[in-house]
Amino acid sequence: MTVRMGLIRKKVGWTFEDFNSYWRDSHGALASQLPNLREYWQNPVVDRLQRGIDFARGPWDFDGFSQLSFDDAKQSDRAFSDSDLANDLIQDEQYFLGDLHIVTAEQSVVIPVPTQKERSQLLKRMSVIKRLPTLSEEEFRREWKTHGDLVRKMSGVSAYRQNVITGRERVKGRPCAYSDLPIDGIVELWFKDAETLGAAFGSDAGKETMAHAKTFLSEITAFVVAERQIL
Repeated sequence: MTVRMGLIRKKVGWTFEDFNSYWRDSHGALASQLPNLREYWQNPVVDRLQRGIDFARGPWDFDGFSQLSFDDAKQSDRAFSDSDLANDLIQDEQYFLGDLHIVTAEQSVVIPVPTQKERSQLLKRMSVIKRLPTLSEEEFRREWKTHGDLVRKMSGVSAYRQNVITGRERVKGRPCAYSDLPIDGIVELWFKDAETLGAAFGSDAGKETMAHAKTFLSEITAFVVAERQIL
């Protein structure tokens, strides 16, 4: 499965409420028609606190994350370059978005995500992470896998997915270098509520996990989101 993720900023002058409604009702209906699209989730940002962690925050400030899943990268590329919807999507994005970065990710499920009904009751946190400059991409991947084993030991974590970034477009449709969009991964964590999140990271297992994070990460930029499934 290939996941294409949009890192979204609303257009200046739009209220968050208007942006969120248009994204859900108008743009969501349009994007859900993409060929070979398997799943489509929207994650509007509702909280920008680090919550539970003491870690350097990166420069990123987003209003939402989109997640569009395809069977493979070729299907994803064709959907946004060859389909009749491609130009319509660009025009619509220019109407209500002020900024849009695209990343393509390989997704790994560390702790399985529950059913849609169950996860709708959970708090979801998404974090943009950047590796230490002394680490290679291969070393980062290895350490992040080890990190996942530590997260499994934390009580209160309902679900956990890792999204390793494999492609970057600072401007949609224009692949760019790592230096232009220095993001290595996007974390998805689910908890019962904010109190459970805080207790998980405050536990001995949580402290061990974050001590390990400081051995391979330079930044964690966390957001609480209100996820919703469009397709």
